[in-house]
Amino acid sequence: MQSVRLPAPAARARLRQAASLTQAEVAEAIGVHRIQVVRWESGQAEPRNPHRRAYGRLLAGLAAQYPEVLASTAEAS
Repeated sequence: MQSVRLPAPAARARLRQAASLTQAEVAEAIGVHRIQVVRWESGQAEPRNPHRRAYGRLLAGLAAQYPEVLASTAEAS
């Protein structure tokens, strides 16, 4: 099975913030502790399956809703 591609850690945080979601809300939605979301957004850790798939789906949905977030993140790189 192929690994799910995720946006860069900074883009993950920006997508969450664009949707006015807290790290705790994201964590609850995908079934992990808030500290895991903190680590994923800071680049200290990468999610593993099955949480990686769930997080990837959540981020893809947010990216579809807020495409300007990924565009501005790409421009900043």
